[in-house]
Amino acid sequence: MKSRGLGDDIAKFTKATGIKKMVDTMSKGLNIPCGCEARQGALNKLFPYKK
Repeated sequence: MKSRGLGDDIAKFTKATGIKKMVDTMSKGLNIPCGCEARQGALNKLFPYKK
């Protein structure tokens, strides 16, 4: 998948390093949504990559 903005690159980085899995586990254990998708969308909107 080609990155549309900064949010996509940060999502790829956190998935590759295992941070995403840890955050998902913690948020599930605490029963609190992590908000990752909303944050990714907001960063893509604020810092889009030009075509």
